[in-house]
Amino acid sequence: MCMVIFAPIFAICAFATCGGYSGRLQVKVDCADRRQSNLSISIDFGYPFRLQQVHFRAPLCEARREEVLFLDQDASAAAQYFVSVGVFAFLYSLLATVVYVFYQDKYLRNNRGPLVDFLVTIIFSIMWLVSSCCWAKGLSDIKSATNPTQVLLLISACRAQENRCTATQEPPWSRLNTSVVFGFVNVVLWGGNIWFVFKETGWYKTGQRYPNRSASGKRNGMRQRLYSESSFEQPEESGAAHSQCREVQRQGSVKQGSGSLGLPQTYLGKPGPGESGAPPASRGPMILVNEM
Repeated sequence: MCMVIFAPIFAICAFATCGGYSGRLQVKVDCADRRQSNLSISIDFGYPFRLQQVHFRAPLCEARREEVLFLDQDASAAAQYFVSVGVFAFLYSLLATVVYVFYQDKYLRNNRGPLVDFLVTIIFSIMWLVSSCCWAKGLSDIKSATNPTQVLLLISACRAQENRCTATQEPPWSRLNTSVVFGFVNVVLWGGNIWFVFKETGWYKTGQRYPNRSASGKRNGMRQRLYSESSFEQPEESGAAHSQCREVQRQGSVKQGSGSLGLPQTYLGKPGPGESGAPPASRGPMILVNEM
């Protein structure tokens, strides 16, 4: 089955690309007073993306001190839900593989295995769809919260026109974008697998056992039934006619036998005078004797 082969692989790819992510954003602040400049401000974040807990220090150009700033976003719920669905889908795929390979007879017994598999596949399809959509929205919020323009606006020194602030390094997003793609691939995979699991259930077999006949099939069945009835009636009629013919022949033979009970006549050679060459009919059996 396609789920046995591809589902564990894509589930691993989905939660691994999301759960093991860590990114870094670097900015620099050039104050009008060069002594207060900080050329390397690193902002590290990662899974589960509780950005409101990520803090960094930025210099205050007006005074010789620093301020502590926090990012503004929390995408932990969407990220953890997405990873949890991936882990559970991976574990269920492994369990289904073991059952398909080693317990095929028990799986098909009483039709319970296919029904449970069918319902679980529907549930995972819905969960993959919801978690992928939520994680796509959460990733969009993370990108917005870690946007260098948005981060520089949090720094007080960067809001002054005499100071210069720039981003020196941006976090890579390819890995998180790939996790979203794998999430929707799992949606298609598990959604398509619903049909193959449904074919193993008794509901599909019941529908195939009693197919709906078309109008042409009904007409053909009616013709066959009429032909069979006529074929059964014809032998009875022919048998009755044949029996009547036999009865008439038997009555005629009885009358003929009763009218000619004489002794058999003997014809020696040629016919006698006054007699025709053909023997008279209805005079009983004839015996022919050849002359030597």
